[in-house]
Amino acid sequence: MDMNTALIFVGMCVPFIALTIWATVNAAGKDFGSMGRKALWMGIAAIPFVGFIAYLIFGFRKGRKVE
Repeated sequence: MDMNTALIFVGMCVPFIALTIWATVNAAGKDFGSMGRKALWMGIAAIPFVGFIAYLIFGFRKGRKVE
């Protein structure tokens, strides 16, 4: 693998990793009504590449921000 290919690969992966971390941290800071639901949404958000998309579509508005 040459340097250009490696840079393209890293450039494509970094946004997905950053969004996965953001979704997991966001789910950790919200109240979903029970610890089981919170753990479920944190687990879904932590799935690489597709978890943050599922969290944004289905779980993002379900939780309340903890103050």
